[in-house]
Amino acid sequence: METYTSPTLSLGFRTPGSLPGAIHYAIGDCDLGAILVARSPQGICAIFLDDDAQGLRAQLAQAFPAAALEEASQSLQTDLEQIIRLIHQQTVDAPIMLDIGGTAFQRQVWAALCDIPAGQTRTYTQLAESIGAPKAVRAVASACAANMLAMLIPCHRIVRSDGSLSGYRWGVQRKRAQLLRERSGHRHTLGLIFHDAR
Repeated sequence: METYTSPTLSLGFRTPGSLPGAIHYAIGDCDLGAILVARSPQGICAIFLDDDAQGLRAQLAQAFPAAALEEASQSLQTDLEQIIRLIHQQTVDAPIMLDIGGTAFQRQVWAALCDIPAGQTRTYTQLAESIGAPKAVRAVASACAANMLAMLIPCHRIVRSDGSLSGYRWGVQRKRAQLLRERSGHRHTLGLIFHDAR
């Protein structure tokens, strides 16, 4: 696994197809609904949103069907609070350790998403052009859909070509709410640098 450390995020990238190992998770509430934060031995590997805990557990089981899943709300309370603060305020108090999978192409798309300033949006076509793959719009959309770090990798900043809100894995209402929050003054953008796994 390759790692990269920044002032706010320490990122680890699994080789595509590799498993993250045992996963512990915690469930809480934020102003976008129920939230789940999951951690592998290397770092946070999933942030999901839903209407209730049952839906969150179903998402986690689907995302990591071969992993041992264990709820650990007490030990992950700090992680949960950090992620909720990040969603609400776009700030964090301490470095967040992340464990990110995905292919090299997906990570390229996710890095481009993180270059979009908070409060702004892009279309799938613009995103594809920004990575030098203007004909790969569908593949870019698929990479956005494969994002498992809700709000941290901001696929909610992608809209249709006419500027209207497109479908969003965690619900268009949540997408709208977060965009409104970012446009109202929380403009800090977390910079992520993605390196290919070796």
